[in-house]
Parts: sequence; structure tokens; C-alpha cells
Amino acid sequence: QGQLVESGGGSVQAGGSLRLSCAVLGYTVSSNCMGWFRQAPGKQREGVASISSGGDIKTYDDSVKGRFTISRDTGKNTVYLQMTNLKPEDTAVYYCAAGSPKLAGICSRSSSRSSSWYNAWGQGTQVTVSS
Repeated sequence: QGQLVESGGGSVQAGGSLRLSCAVLGYTVSSNCMGWFRQAPGKQREGVASISSGGDIKTYDDSVKGRFTISRDTGKNTVYLQMTNLKPEDTAVYYCAAGSPKLAGICSRSSSRSSSWYNAWGQGTQVTVSS
């Protein structure tokens, strides 16, 4: 079983930026779909961004398009979420997730923000945006 460790969360004012990192152990980011999810208090977890194993197919929730960017460093086996122009509604616990190896073939040509694609999760990192 792999391990995912998020870092980079914190408190910022609206309009600020943060970069989340997800160090991946036991999985290879170049062989798995990777995704970022978030869960705000009282709300369901939602998919924020995803990236294919090839790194060329990325998806974003409409609420973060143009503000968030998912990327990866295969040498460091790390996935990033660059967040800019942060808004109070971005406040949540952010989770990194690794796609199921069973979906390796699909993940080579697509990616998804559906949690059903993912079978390994990090512990989460808090992001708080104040107005």
C-alpha cells in the first residue's frame, strides 16, 4: 500500500497563493492518475483537479479553472497544486489521491476527478482563506 503525504497548506488572505505538495511513496506518478480533492466543513468531498499518468491530460473543477494548476515532478515522484487568487470559498482540507493501479490503462489517456478512480489518500492539509 502506498503513502501520500501532503504539505503546503496554511492561512492566507483572499487573493493570495499557496502551493500544495504531495510526496508519493509506493506509487509512481508516471504510472497512475493523480488527483487533488477538498472537503469543506459540512460539505461532501469534491474533486478539484486531476492529471493523467502521462501528465498531459488535466481536468479542473469549474470553480478553480484559471486559478489552480496541477503538475507533477516525476524525478521527485511528487504532485503539486498551485493555487492562486484564492477565495474564502476555497477554504477546506485538501487531499492528494493516487489512482487505482487497475486503471493504469485508462489513466494513460485520461484522468478523472471521480473519487471512485482513487484508492490511496493522503492525510490532508488545511487551507484557510480569509476575506
